[in-house]
Amino acid sequence: MSIIAYIRVSTKEQNTARQYELLQERNIVPDKVYEEHISGKNTDRPELKAMLAYVREGDTVYIESISRLARNTRDFLNIVELLQGKQVELVSLKESIDTATPTGKFMLSVFAALYQLERENTLQRQREGINLVLEDRKKGLDRPYGRPPAVLSETFAGNYKLWKGGKLTAVEFMKKENLPRTTFYRLVKRYEKQ
Repeated sequence: MSIIAYIRVSTKEQNTARQYELLQERNIVPDKVYEEHISGKNTDRPELKAMLAYVREGDTVYIESISRLARNTRDFLNIVELLQGKQVELVSLKESIDTATPTGKFMLSVFAALYQLERENTLQRQREGINLVLEDRKKGLDRPYGRPPAVLSETFAGNYKLWKGGKLTAVEFMKKENLPRTTFYRLVKRYEKQ
């Protein structure tokens, strides 16, 4: 039965000291600590994977808060399910969730229910939107659906040349064009095919 701490911050510049202090304040002395400086946008994190592979029945994993383990409810619940399958308890210090207690299990079921409700509402809104488009098309109206395609701005070509010439980083290019990363690379591919 090991006590394990999982500590995460999003960037190398951020400090993990606060998470270690919280463990000390609660008199928690981990047998093993998994620490990483990486975004929690998904579960593809080396230390998280190593921790999940390491834990055994009877172990307890301590986290400072849910957001340190996962950024979205689905990922969090998937991790919790994996831990429960291995009969490993999870304790989130900030939210006071302890899966070894009835209250902690209840809180997890509330999270699961909220996620399910959110997912069903999203699917319902999608169905309603698609049905509206289909009804309009039956009436002869041509209403587009889905996300509108991203368009190349008037400055895109000039910024592309600067970027390819090494005078602009990709991040600077994205900021100048006010584009999220995925849209940026999609537009770059489209531009290069022209």
